[in-house]
Amino acid sequence: MDSEAHPGSARIQGINVNAFTLRQAIGPFAVEGHVVSMGKDLLVALCGGEGHIGAAGMADVRPSMRHPGRLSSTSSVFTYPGHKEDVVVKEISEFLSKEMDRRVVVIAGLHWEDLNDDEIAAIIEACRALAREIVKRKGDI
Repeated sequence: MDSEAHPGSARIQGINVNAFTLRQAIGPFAVEGHVVSMGKDLLVALCGGEGHIGAAGMADVRPSMRHPGRLSSTSSVFTYPGHKEDVVVKEISEFLSKEMDRRVVVIAGLHWEDLNDDEIAAIIEACRALAREIVKRKGDI
């Protein structure tokens, strides 16, 4: 698995905007995570294979109903017909929201032809690795 980052920042209409790109590759499958911090909110675009948008997930942090004192997250997901990225955007948006205590939107376009189950698992793991790396950098964004 390899990883790289490209940072940047700006101020747009009075909001601090920090952005960077991360890349994770597992075997022949590379996924890029384009991360934009917009004030208190976070936008993440996961891209790999043939570029497109297949699904979007929006998550908001909240107190856990099951474990008082812990944070949890609730999400809503939109998936274009025929796309499978809904599983990824739900998991990653909820994880980032809970771990970073922020509202998060994740969009994903991940497409390779004729994948088997192991290849799908590798791509999902690359997305999870990107999410963990974003959490490690939460002090910077």
